[in-house]
Amino acid sequence: MYKTSISLKLLLLLLISSTMACGQNLKPSNIFTDHMVLQREKPVPVWGQSAPKEKITVSFAGQEKTTKVDKQGRWQVTLDPMAATNTGREMRISGKEEIVLKDVVVGEVWICSGQSNMFMGASGVTDIRGLKPLAQNIRSFYVKNLVALEEQDNVVGQWKKENPVSAVAFSYAYFLQNLADVPVGIIQAAWGSSSIEAWMPKSMREELPHFDTIMAEMDADTARLKKIEELAQRPDDWTNNENIFLRRHSNIIYNAMMHPLIPYACRGLLWYQGERNTRYMQGLPEVEAKDWFHRVCGSKDYEEVLQKWMLNYREQWQDDEMYFMVVMLPGYGKGPETKKEIDIESPTEPSWAWMRESQMAAQNLPFVSVINTIDLGDAKNIHPLDKLPIGQRGALLAAKNTLDMDVAASGPVFKNVEIKDDKMYVHFDHSQGLKTTNNKKPSGFWIADESANWVKAQAKIEGECVVLSSPEVKNPKYIRYAFAGKPVVNLVNGAELPTYPFRTDSWEK
Repeated sequence: MYKTSISLKLLLLLLISSTMACGQNLKPSNIFTDHMVLQREKPVPVWGQSAPKEKITVSFAGQEKTTKVDKQGRWQVTLDPMAATNTGREMRISGKEEIVLKDVVVGEVWICSGQSNMFMGASGVTDIRGLKPLAQNIRSFYVKNLVALEEQDNVVGQWKKENPVSAVAFSYAYFLQNLADVPVGIIQAAWGSSSIEAWMPKSMREELPHFDTIMAEMDADTARLKKIEELAQRPDDWTNNENIFLRRHSNIIYNAMMHPLIPYACRGLLWYQGERNTRYMQGLPEVEAKDWFHRVCGSKDYEEVLQKWMLNYREQWQDDEMYFMVVMLPGYGKGPETKKEIDIESPTEPSWAWMRESQMAAQNLPFVSVINTIDLGDAKNIHPLDKLPIGQRGALLAAKNTLDMDVAASGPVFKNVEIKDDKMYVHFDHSQGLKTTNNKKPSGFWIADESANWVKAQAKIEGECVVLSSPEVKNPKYIRYAFAGKPVVNLVNGAELPTYPFRTDSWEK
């Protein structure tokens, strides 16, 4: 009798589920709305839900693609690559009913993600706010800050013919639109205090042991899971403490804010994050229960984690050329939890220099650029206001590396060093017009011999080379440039772009 009762219940549930699915209305994913921007020159997936077996047709820009809804009520078609256009057109999605999306354009689409410095609003930055009257052909989709314990199918938001809320995203969109002269669409998915682990799918547990540990600890904390679930059900009335509690978690932001965007066609992802992962230098810290949120990877671990995260996203988007634009962490004068007070110019302190090195290493992968911010930042403020150059430099890199435009986009990058007697001759790529911003000698260079005793170098420019020496170092071997929390730097090329930080030693890996 018990088994029969269970079987009847299961049959009833299946019948109810089938009835609901058959009656399901046609609905595209929430990312598809009026005023949206589609990515040019790439295949464009369009997807949504409807009743199983229903025939769905998507018509846009002279194309017509048809598919059948699967057993789970899902459908997807892929439009062929299209040229950019400023002219808004209609997208028709039809089955037993029809949905018409209006004013759809084609251009450059970028996801802008990260933590508080990406989230920071344009209205609070004077020089960016001044660009607003000049902006044109920019549209944005603001992803509402939400969490979920499981991967979601839909985000909350809509495309608007408005500038992005984020200062960095707006600056980037403004300069990219000016360079490319096509519509630019920004999808903003950012949340203050979020670690890189917050933007990771659970599938990455298999390749990152530290992430597996974090998730295992979270799975075992039933009280915490219950609180997350309860808060997820009322997203519009969180207290500030509840907001902070949620955004410090791993995975749950990805589930609600990033996974539903996959596989929306885009040129790439602009990533301004890392501050949260600088609290410790390396390894999962052993902390008290109240400090559970410190359990994320550290600055030196970030190198491996960031690259695996990028590869994971490319795999999920099924786009091996999905571009990643990483915002280097700018100057800042605090150290990690173990040593907060540091010498902000010293190349040996546990500073943000190590996180920058991890970020720079992402360029070992193809289709990755790092926006140099070493001359920016504030020693005392983790949220500096100099956001305009970040967007400007990022747009130049995007124009050069994703649109094949002939523009100067990179500051000098270390190439090699020649050692002659007691002098070091440092050569760079992108060094045309090498100079300093204040007409003084280059600053920020430190040198050492085999003893690892670092001293400030005397530096001078000879053509497109910098010559280093010090009376204290008779046999110089190694260089660290701008490798400090808040270094004083002035070396740029003729395009006024700053020299990237570097070191030639391999100590303290």
